[in-house]
Amino acid sequence: MYLILSLFVLWFLWMLKYVLFWLYLWQLKDYHIGRFADHFRTQKGKQLIFNYFQIIKLILFVSFIISGSIYNLYFFLFVYGLQALIFLKGVITKSVKIPVITLKTLFLIFVSLLVVVGAGYLGIFKLNGLFGLKLIVAFDILTPIIISAVVLLIQPFFVFLRNITLRKAKEKMEKIKSLSGVKVIAITGSYGKTSTKEFLYAILSKKFKVLKTKEHQNSEIGVAKCILEDLKPSHEIFIAEVGAYDKGKVREVCFVLKPKIGIVTGVNEQHLALFGSLNNLLSAEGGGELADILPNNGTLFVNGDNKYCLDLYKKTTKPKKTYSLSNKIINADIWAEDVEIGKDYVSFVAVNKEKELFPFKVNVLGRQSVQNLLGAILVAKNLGMTFEEISEGCKNILQEHSGMVLKQGKHNINIIDSSYSSNPDGVIADLDYFKVFQGKKVIVMPCLIELGEKSSQIHEKIGEKIGEICDLAIITNKDKFAEIERGFNKTKRETGKCILIENSQDIYSLVTIFCKSGDAVLLEGRVPAELINLLFV
Repeated sequence: MYLILSLFVLWFLWMLKYVLFWLYLWQLKDYHIGRFADHFRTQKGKQLIFNYFQIIKLILFVSFIISGSIYNLYFFLFVYGLQALIFLKGVITKSVKIPVITLKTLFLIFVSLLVVVGAGYLGIFKLNGLFGLKLIVAFDILTPIIISAVVLLIQPFFVFLRNITLRKAKEKMEKIKSLSGVKVIAITGSYGKTSTKEFLYAILSKKFKVLKTKEHQNSEIGVAKCILEDLKPSHEIFIAEVGAYDKGKVREVCFVLKPKIGIVTGVNEQHLALFGSLNNLLSAEGGGELADILPNNGTLFVNGDNKYCLDLYKKTTKPKKTYSLSNKIINADIWAEDVEIGKDYVSFVAVNKEKELFPFKVNVLGRQSVQNLLGAILVAKNLGMTFEEISEGCKNILQEHSGMVLKQGKHNINIIDSSYSSNPDGVIADLDYFKVFQGKKVIVMPCLIELGEKSSQIHEKIGEKIGEICDLAIITNKDKFAEIERGFNKTKRETGKCILIENSQDIYSLVTIFCKSGDAVLLEGRVPAELINLLFV
């Protein structure tokens, strides 16, 4: 009985880790089946299924069925004892992946653990020896499917609650609009949404009482919660960042918001794998649904340097305006001249169709920041602010608002932290900014995800750009490493290297050996937090 009880405790500890991890992954992917499934096309996703412990347990399960020996109980104790120790070590070192605690995750954890305890009790205490042991090993192997089934079975209940929340948010929005006439600005696109939102908030706050959605609060439920919890009649402007992974989602959010101003910041193939087709992508984060729902007296603002935005501009019959870095592609309403990109600032002269000119110098990084600033400046002008007022508002803009920050790392190495998020246009733009640094240049980045059928082509193009600028490229996973390396080798310097390293300590060791004081490292995309800590602490 002691052995059986020990097995149950050890098995349960491992299953607890499993439950927390799979719920963490579902939450990370916004409970979106497409995003969750796409994860298993990556190297890390495949390792979740095909790893040493899974293979050992599968072999054990098959051999157990064939031999039927009760002595396998001792091997089970060893395997689950080892896994329990790994889990406890993770708890101590705080490396265990757990979901952010919300009412939804608490409910899912509770239901999942009920299923686990029920299976364990049945397999270890109720069923006869060998058959019961087979059951708990089978349950372990099938846990990803079982936990996913729990999530999907309960999802309709949360969809019901979500619809109630959206209805309440719509009712509150209508009530506040009738009381105060708050102006709503909706921002969508594949990239540039968050930066444009932050820039616009800083500028408009100089003259108006403004509310914006918080960081990562761009889903339909996130926007609704912001309305219900934070929006007040005293607010004059509400800026909502609107993200989507399915056709129709932007329309759903905008049906609640009823925006009068819409901004489409830039569109690319970043989430093509999730939308299934380019037409679906262009409908949602491409701005089609936003343009459709704008009133006839509203205004659509689009990035005049982006081909998909220009297509939308040409198609829509709603009032519309464009912003552009150069004014060469389209006759823009505002554009930039005399652009200068410094290590820790951008400066430019904003020019509009009315022939007004005004110089700006803002503490943000990269040419892409100029583009997003122009969008924010154009909207602010449309809302009645002068260039002088806008310039004052720009003083409240911080580097982190652009999604990229310059810091001093160990050994006086310049660290450009662009790890907030990553997309193809963002990587190219960050590399262009990287040119301003002297000395050796190193980029550390993972391969990009959710790009669909164009993924290989995009990664090879990124590799070419890296080869033009960087002396060393460290890629942190091997999903599209071959494509990046192939592109890198087309344009690399004679001494340039493109290598694959997954371990943070190994990356840190190579960077500190390769770089000296004054050299620069670009952290692009979701690099490990451990590496960031090593470079800065």
